[in-house]
Amino acid sequence: SRREKQPRGSLGHEGITDVRYFAAEVGERTKTSGRGGNVPVCSLSTGVAVAGLIVLARSVRLTTKFTSALDIPVEFVEKNVKLRGKIHHVTEKGLEVEHIPISIPFITFIQRKWQSNSLLLIRLAGVELTPSGMVWLLEELKPSQMIWFQLLGRQDLALECLVLVNKGRFLSVCLNEEILRQGLGRTARIEGLHHDSRLYWKLHKRLLRAELKALKKNKGIWKEESSFEKIRDHISNNKFVQTLKQFANWLRSYI
Repeated sequence: SRREKQPRGSLGHEGITDVRYFAAEVGERTKTSGRGGNVPVCSLSTGVAVAGLIVLARSVRLTTKFTSALDIPVEFVEKNVKLRGKIHHVTEKGLEVEHIPISIPFITFIQRKWQSNSLLLIRLAGVELTPSGMVWLLEELKPSQMIWFQLLGRQDLALECLVLVNKGRFLSVCLNEEILRQGLGRTARIEGLHHDSRLYWKLHKRLLRAELKALKKNKGIWKEESSFEKIRDHISNNKFVQTLKQFANWLRSYI
């Protein structure tokens, strides 16, 4: 069967998609049912079938449409699972996204009858967005656009995530890095991750490298600050201004 494409810009093996999470549980259950030496084919087949049913029952949450940050299992956040969603709104608080879960015909049909249409609030982890960054997001993200969001932490009713957007068939862009790369934000503390964890510093370094690229190229906020500094230095070094300062100092000495 065709393997699911791993979105680029994610945490690689440290983050898994909900589909792979499901497959991993199936594999583990199958291994468990096959332990104990030589097992008759009939018993093994029955064990695999039972294991499959158990995993299916326990993994109904993988087909559940999450409508609140509190609905998402703790292990999903701890394992940095990637979920798929559809953009609805870009707000100052974050992205309002509709979760699109794994679809299993019979189970999905039943679940749709009682699932609500509430949206998840997703924040770009490790990024302090500027007003220009907000404008850029509004232009870049269209309503109903599909994204992947990788869970890093949960703060109150919001999810701290890496947000991945497909750009063509074989390319995806991490919005967290792209905003910093364009000089439309600053790096910030990644809420939800332990400050001394390996994952925290791995991701923080990536974001700092993206910000450094904007700084070197004088993009966005770094261009504005550089221009201001140049104007300030030009004024302070102007001969007429220096003469006025000397005259002011001379007046003070006689007052």
